[in-house]
Amino acid sequence: MTADSITSPAIEIRGLTKSYGKQRAVDGLDLQVERGEIFALLGPNGAGKSTTLEILEGHRKRDSGEVSVLGVDPARGDRVWRSKIGIVLQDASDAALLTVLETVRMFARSYGRTRKPEDVLELVGLEDKANSIVRTLSGGQRRRLDVALGIIGLPELVFLDEPTTGFDPEARRQFWDLIKQLAREGITILLTTHYLDEASALADRVGVIAAGKVVAIDTPTQLVKFADASATVRWQEGDQVHTVHTDNPTQVILENSVAGTELDQLTVTRPTLEDAYLRLIGAA
Repeated sequence: MTADSITSPAIEIRGLTKSYGKQRAVDGLDLQVERGEIFALLGPNGAGKSTTLEILEGHRKRDSGEVSVLGVDPARGDRVWRSKIGIVLQDASDAALLTVLETVRMFARSYGRTRKPEDVLELVGLEDKANSIVRTLSGGQRRRLDVALGIIGLPELVFLDEPTTGFDPEARRQFWDLIKQLAREGITILLTTHYLDEASALADRVGVIAAGKVVAIDTPTQLVKFADASATVRWQEGDQVHTVHTDNPTQVILENSVAGTELDQLTVTRPTLEDAYLRLIGAA
């Protein structure tokens, strides 16, 4: 591995396009993901997220554009390149009649250098399910097994496509802890998700895709700037609810207090990531 390959971005995309018949799924998409970061792709159904991931994984041909993943064009990725990538699909098939440990050992034989299967199960929180038949696992446990299979080969980059779809709140947060643990090991993670709280909790940066283009990239906190920046001050006076949009909520509260206004049930809210997201995809 050269010094340039270590310091270069994990993913670089310039002008990526992909059409299905007359439908343009990806339309001149540009994106860069740095090594070691958790990067989340947000976007509505049909925005081009899954198609982009499939091209990055080398599973789908692009129409045009430049793509580099770990310094290699995915369209020409060889066995060595593929061994550096872990993939956790949105829907995965499995050897349902095998035990959890048997399944991980079977996948480990596909790689040269791997983690110890027992260590992987401990990392993903399935050590107590090692001898359980895969088909008996819960949805959250099955997803953890998917991750185990995706990281058994010591990947440098992991793709997670809608990793917590259908999870209950507790299972989702446990899964978030697992993703953070992988990031602490230095693994680059690119995930797609529909959950804005998931992107806020996990991602170093977020990219919003709409109509096949990246319309914004920033940290979850800074993405809020794409929403209406004003705060909303709301209070009740008698039977009447007052709502004021302002850049200076403190001044609004002070002026009404001095005037003797009873500010019952007073709330001050700021724009959220959801507000920014809805505005961005709406504009696109």
